[in-house]
Amino acid sequence: MEITTDQMLVWVAAVMWPLARIGAMLVVMPIFGGDQLNARMRMGLALVLAVVVAMQEPALPEVDPISLEGTIVTLHQVLIGLTMGFILQLVFSALTQAGEVVALSMGLGFASVMDPAQGIQVPVISTVFVTMATLIFLALNGHLILFELLLASFETMPVAPSGLDAEAFMQVALFGQTMFAGAVLVALPAVASLLVVNISMGVITRASPQLNIFAVGFPMMILMGFVLLLLILPGLPERVGELVMEGFGLMQVLLGF
Repeated sequence: MEITTDQMLVWVAAVMWPLARIGAMLVVMPIFGGDQLNARMRMGLALVLAVVVAMQEPALPEVDPISLEGTIVTLHQVLIGLTMGFILQLVFSALTQAGEVVALSMGLGFASVMDPAQGIQVPVISTVFVTMATLIFLALNGHLILFELLLASFETMPVAPSGLDAEAFMQVALFGQTMFAGAVLVALPAVASLLVVNISMGVITRASPQLNIFAVGFPMMILMGFVLLLLILPGLPERVGELVMEGFGLMQVLLGF
């Protein structure tokens, strides 16, 4: 059996270009992109998925992988993968923003921990929200839906010298509105209730000036904040499901489903 150089280039391209799209998505997306999964496992998963795509024999452009045009094709695949992972990252960022607002309202803004997924300091409440959102995402088989969209994207948007256009990136930027709106919807019940508690403490201080508001109000805000968190957590799966479905919907629009 004789293997020529052209055959080797075809085999390399059949795995390399899907690997660029899949690997870029896994690096950026939450859950798989954080420090919870080391680089070796992440690249192993990306390679397995790339081999699965290559076995389906997708339509590949007749381009030399090591040429300038082949580099452009690779960059387009990386951009597609980064866009898919970034959209899902925006969904989880909405929970982080909501946790920061609630933590500041209840007086726990100083209680911060390192978020391994983003590498920044975030309030403990944000970590709780993100952890709950991750468990809900996995329970809803969101990771399987994402991988299904990723594998199907090679049919709707095959490997080619062209990829996402400027309009697609504008839609991703406008999706940031959805992130802030989702953060407001998650945090609004707790923030509004804590505002009422804060006003009540102000009325009590006005009626009894001898009362030390810092000695009473600060623990009361934290206590009421935890009570309100227990009340709003049952509604969190619905909000997370809505945000995830909107993210998947945007992916489908961008990938031409």
